[in-house]
Amino acid sequence: MLAISLPIDDLAALYNDICQIVEVRIQVGSGKPGLECRPVQLNHHRVGSGEPLVLMHGIGSRWQIWEPVMPRLVTERDVIAIDLPGFGASPMPPPGTPPGVQSLTQLVGEFLEEIGVDRPHAAGNSLGGWISLELAKQGRVRSATGLSPAGFHNDRERIFQRTSLSLTRRGSRLIAPRADLLMRPPAARALFAGQYFAHPTRIPPDVIAANIRAVAAAPWLEETLPAITEERFSGGEQIQVPVTIAWGDHDRLLLPRQARRAQRAIPFARMVTLRGCGHVPTYDDPEQVARVLLEGSGT
Repeated sequence: MLAISLPIDDLAALYNDICQIVEVRIQVGSGKPGLECRPVQLNHHRVGSGEPLVLMHGIGSRWQIWEPVMPRLVTERDVIAIDLPGFGASPMPPPGTPPGVQSLTQLVGEFLEEIGVDRPHAAGNSLGGWISLELAKQGRVRSATGLSPAGFHNDRERIFQRTSLSLTRRGSRLIAPRADLLMRPPAARALFAGQYFAHPTRIPPDVIAANIRAVAAAPWLEETLPAITEERFSGGEQIQVPVTIAWGDHDRLLLPRQARRAQRAIPFARMVTLRGCGHVPTYDDPEQVARVLLEGSGT
């Protein structure tokens, strides 16, 4: 089961030299209301001008997933691309923090408050898309855009998604030390990353290798994966801000039929099909994705 047809969750590129580290004091829903935890550092990259737009990656990834669309976004938005707690270069949350979407949403919301960003636009891919919708439910953002957002699976899809991502984790850990060499052949990139990208052979080998290392190293993946696959999105009727749901028509992880469930859950959402894109669309068609993000955050 190694590497052949194993998925990769999102992209990572070598961009850490321009990341910014922000120390954030947060409160975590650990079962004790108002529990204040020690300061947590959330890694993020902030660039551009205009209305603030927060970007969130999927499970196992880093903020660098957004690198292909950055040149288009930064001319019109103050872009804040974050590493979720326990992923990328952000540390684990305090001990006792329960894994799952609610904790991640709380952590991100408090982070935004701490850095003085009031009701930004929010967008995310996969898990990050789900967090965007949760922030919208809480009234913390002025719009939400989900690119193949998680949280709309049925029981069979839940098993499929959890199994696929677990195999990704195992395979990535096994080959991470030699990923740069192993990902040089286009066929290897197609076999390893084809579940996530519609055009994996177009992605540079070092980008795929960096993503493999990110998946292998993410300290909160093991706990977060079962938590998010046991949960489902609900409460769409509570959202009072514009929502855009965009789904790649070549998504082989969160299947495109899940978009219909998202539409039922949030009937007023603007639905978009990302033509020729997979689950992680930013490298498949950066211009199309950037356009959706700008339109979704243009209200």
